[in-house]
Amino acid sequence: MTQERTLKVVIAKPGLDGHDRGAKVVARALRDAGFEVVYTGIRQTPDMIAETALQEDADVIGLSILSGAHLELFPRVVEELKKRGMDDVVLFAGGIIPQEDIPQLQKIGFRGIFGPGASTLDIIEWVRNNAPAKGAASRS
Repeated sequence: MTQERTLKVVIAKPGLDGHDRGAKVVARALRDAGFEVVYTGIRQTPDMIAETALQEDADVIGLSILSGAHLELFPRVVEELKKRGMDDVVLFAGGIIPQEDIPQLQKIGFRGIFGPGASTLDIIEWVRNNAPAKGAASRS
């Protein structure tokens, strides 16, 4: 009998942004909804985020940013994930992200973008609908 694996979500704050209330709220909501959640804390480098995702065997990564450095930092996270063979991880983002920047983030692989005031219920539902199927094979 095969045991289903709980989906694992890594929530991270890249760069020097020190405000993490929103990231903590999202992490807690996802945890309460039954996901396994790892919150990396503030001031993470793209390398640190990708390495955590690899070590934790993440299915989904959510990046939170308020500093305006998303077009600089998010592509670097994607690059670090690719270096580690993690092209299949589902990416979403939240924070202060101007509408005109969303197409660029979608182009590099961010499938969900949530702005200020986004409902945690909407984020939970989005993760449920976009994460890999439960019990999917882990990376070797």
